[in-house]
Amino acid sequence: MRKALNALYQASTAMAACCLVVIASLVVLQVFGRIFDWARTVVGLEPLGLQVPSLAEIAGFLLVGASFLALSGTLRNGDHIRVAILLQSVPKVGARILNVWAVAVALALAVFFTWNAGLLALDSYKFNETSYGVIPIPLVFPQSVMTFGLLVFSIALLDDLIMALTGKAPSFETVVKADPIEGKE
Repeated sequence: MRKALNALYQASTAMAACCLVVIASLVVLQVFGRIFDWARTVVGLEPLGLQVPSLAEIAGFLLVGASFLALSGTLRNGDHIRVAILLQSVPKVGARILNVWAVAVALALAVFFTWNAGLLALDSYKFNETSYGVIPIPLVFPQSVMTFGLLVFSIALLDDLIMALTGKAPSFETVVKADPIEGKE
């Protein structure tokens, strides 16, 4: 089960990285199209108007996808912002209870957002909603990616909650970070 969960978290993170690569590729295409058009005007030719239609909108959808798909991976790597000052100032039992409470609240919120994002995607599918850009993109696609990212994040939080309830350290506490200055653990 652990291998399957880790594979799910890694796959979600890899999909987030793919979204960022597509954004970068589209922006590079747009820039080269503009440079090519500028070069044509320099030599006295008419520009071709090379551009990626709806680039801002597509990049926005991909950025949302990347952000939500990366949630579980960043949680598992301990990269989410977490304030541990309170946990350091209470006894270990109190810190464990606070940690379980925080993960449980985060899980409840994540499940709530996952459910509502799923309902939003379902509504967009039922009513065939599309974006307003030059290219009408069905909104169910970016909303489904967002819902999937939230679902995987909820699974990761449930995984960590179970770990915390069984007395084990959640994933975000077991990650050993390298010192950014020294490069050592």
